[in-house]
Order: sequence, then structure tokens, then C-alpha cells
Amino acid sequence: MKKTKVNKAHYVLKGKMVNFFQWDLPVQYTGINEEHNAVRTTGGIFDVSHMGEIRCKGPQALDAVQYVTANNVAKLNPGRIHYTGLLTEKGCFVDDLLVYMIAENHYFLVVNAANTDKDFGYMKEKTNPFDVEITNESDDYTQVAIQGPKAETLLSAFTDIDLTAITYYHFTFGKVNNIEALISRTGYTGEDGFEVYVQVDEETASGLFLDLVEKGKEHGIVPVGLGARDTLRLEAGMALYGNDIDDSHTVLEADLGWILKLKKGDFLGRDVLLKQKEEGIKRKLVGFELVDRGVARHGYPVYVDGSEYSTVTSGTFAPFLNKPIGMAYLPIEKCEIGTEFEIGIRGKRVKAKVVETPFYKRNK
Repeated sequence: MKKTKVNKAHYVLKGKMVNFFQWDLPVQYTGINEEHNAVRTTGGIFDVSHMGEIRCKGPQALDAVQYVTANNVAKLNPGRIHYTGLLTEKGCFVDDLLVYMIAENHYFLVVNAANTDKDFGYMKEKTNPFDVEITNESDDYTQVAIQGPKAETLLSAFTDIDLTAITYYHFTFGKVNNIEALISRTGYTGEDGFEVYVQVDEETASGLFLDLVEKGKEHGIVPVGLGARDTLRLEAGMALYGNDIDDSHTVLEADLGWILKLKKGDFLGRDVLLKQKEEGIKRKLVGFELVDRGVARHGYPVYVDGSEYSTVTSGTFAPFLNKPIGMAYLPIEKCEIGTEFEIGIRGKRVKAKVVETPFYKRNK
């Protein structure tokens, strides 16, 4: 099983460890609900070093990244980040990712842990005609996320960088705990926060994590595992690859049309997506709440007009909102807010209704 360089710290903190796509990671420390609500009210510290980091650099790096992704890379400037999709020829997802513009024709891509090798191979194959060097640097990086209302307060105790100058989806370079780092104002929780990337050994990585946790106690900030990471992102209406988005649903069907820039020029899946936009989609990912009692989980059947149509892509009892929520694909004519449908839970069909997403919005 793979271990992040923060692994030792998780055992010191008595995290409940699980096998997550062959990574030894904590699903929780003190409890999913407690950790979830701490992030919403004070803050949380996450080891996300299992995420993949791929560097694209060279004379045609812009053209290469532009060709394999949905968003318009040409709109980025050094220090800017955007969210996008790595696309198939059918306009569906190989993965979703963040693109960091380091400099002209130099990009740093952050991809999902389980997809790193797949994404790297796919990018190498599809960008072969371009003059670009693509390297998988995932093993070099430790990534720690600090999320929540007091994230800036905590991180400011470890750096001389003016964190207030880093706006949402921007990044800079500097020192954190006297370690050279890339610091971005990004996250996967729906809260304000930062993601810190460093290249250090195991002792230093675990030390950084433990130092953040110790200092965080002053502010009610706690270490957070994979369990709350998932419930937080769902409350915030953020898609999870393999659940809500995949290689069988297009960008438009996933209700992510805002990352799709059809006018930027040629890219993988453009013709299919252009045609789909012109003709209209037949299904779409929606958020729902249960009307009846119960909790809908991933994989539960979804019924429309009495017939099984799809399955729940993500579902949980939302700890902060204190109600059951989820996401599922529905026929486009059934996607209007307030429309009711049914979900099969333990052999019984319960009512659910379409609601606006994100389910949770923080007070900015």
C-alpha cells in the first residue's frame, strides 16, 4: 500500500486508517460529523498528498493543455488557476483537474489520485503532436490543505507571505514553516482556505502537518480525514470523479457547462459538445433532498414516473445542513427545481425532490 510522506503523523494522531485506492489514509480522527462541522465553523487540516501533480512545459505547452481540456487555458496568467475537465473524444471526462499557470508555456496540473497514471499516459498520447514535455511529479509533492473560516489565521502563523493578497483561485510561492512552498487559495470543501505544496522528506512533511495541528488547537482547528472531505464537497455541490462525473457523461450533462469554452478553438470532444449544445441535452446531473425519511447512498436506484432511470451518484446525511442530500442524473424534463422522483432505499421507494445546488454556500 502507498503512503504519503505525512503518513507517520496520521498514526501519531491516531487516525482511523483505510485503504483508499491503494493509499494508506485516515478516513477520520475523532469522527466524520465532528470534523465536518469544525471545517464549517473554525477549520480543518487535510493530507491530500495522494493527489497527482503533472507538469506540462515547452514551446507548445499552451496548445497541448488547451487541446486536451475543456476550459480556456489562454485566459490564464502566471499565478492564476482554473478548474477544468480532461476530455475524451466524446466530450466526457477522463478526469477533472486544476490547471496552475506557472509561466508562459509552463503549467502545473493537479489530478485525482486514482487517475494519476491514467491521466499522465492519456496526456502523453494525445499531446504527442505538440512540442511539450509532460512529467509526472506526483511522488515529489506533499500537499496539505487548510480549510475553513480560520484557515488564513492559522496559516499566517507559519508564513511571512501576505495571504490576504492571494485571492480565490490564485497562487504564489514562498515559505511555510521555513519550507519553500506553492500556496494556492483553493479547496474542495466550499470554505475559504489554502492548499500548500512542498517537496520535502517524510520527517519534514509529518512535522509540518503536526505543527499545523498543534497550532490549530488554539483556534478549534482539527485534522480531518477522507470521510468529512467527501461530505464537505457534497454539501458544497462539488462533483466527484467516478461518482458524479465519468467517461459516460458529457460536460454539459454533468451541469458543468461553465468550464466549457467552445469558442477557444479545436479540442478533444468539441464537435460532439457543440452538437449537443445546439440540439439540447436529454439528461442532467441535479441535486436533491429527500422528502420522505431515509438517506440515499451512492448506487441506490432512481425511479422516474415509476420506472428505474439511473442511480444516486453521491448521497449522504449532510452534517452541517442536518438533512439528507444527494446528486443523480435525471431526464432533462424532470430537472426543474421542486420536481419529485423516487429513490429505492432498502427495498422501499421514498420521495425526493430536485433542489438548487450548491446545497451549502458560505457567508463570504
